[in-house]
Amino acid sequence: MLNWLQSLPQPALVGATGLLVLLECTVGLGFIAPGESGLLIAATTATTAPRFVVLVLVVTVCAGIGDSIGYAIGRRFGPRLRETKLIQRYGTDAWDKATGILQRRGAWAVFFARFLPVVRTLTPAAAGTSKLPYRKFLPAVVSGALCWSLLHVGLGAALGEAARRVENVLSTGGMIVVGVLAAIGLFFLIRFKKKKAAAALAAAAEKEPADDRG
Repeated sequence: MLNWLQSLPQPALVGATGLLVLLECTVGLGFIAPGESGLLIAATTATTAPRFVVLVLVVTVCAGIGDSIGYAIGRRFGPRLRETKLIQRYGTDAWDKATGILQRRGAWAVFFARFLPVVRTLTPAAAGTSKLPYRKFLPAVVSGALCWSLLHVGLGAALGEAARRVENVLSTGGMIVVGVLAAIGLFFLIRFKKKKAAAALAAAAEKEPADDRG
């Protein structure tokens, strides 16, 4: 699979990855576009420094554009965006939490939300709704997207390199076993991150009433 990915035209692979990330960062589409998973898979082809740098830059720019679209949607529709069927179905709790954190933390919330599934998709629109100035929103988005891109491209590149080294010492049958184990590991990693994000949201929700009473 890695050999097949590396045989694809690099502009097409990078462009498709950037598009997935852009869609994931746009409110609404973020619930169905596998941007993070696609990035990890594409990052396994970052075998040289130029490929690594290009992928990081493209992903950072696309994430910034997607977040800016979400911000514009929030500015356009305001608080009534929360009442849409999409938010009501998928992200009411995350929307309320993103809005609450934005009101208390401002641009820092935009930066750290980049690393939280679901909240990452809703925070830009919530920032637009909460009237966070774009001059503060954009630097937080770009810096968060850059750190997120570096983390995931680096992780994907390391996984790809590890797979190539294992391939040199294992037979085809062994590679099938390793591939299955790697897929299982990736599944549980993504599941763990989602559970951790949900737990963090629940803990913050429990803490917020106590802060309000204080």
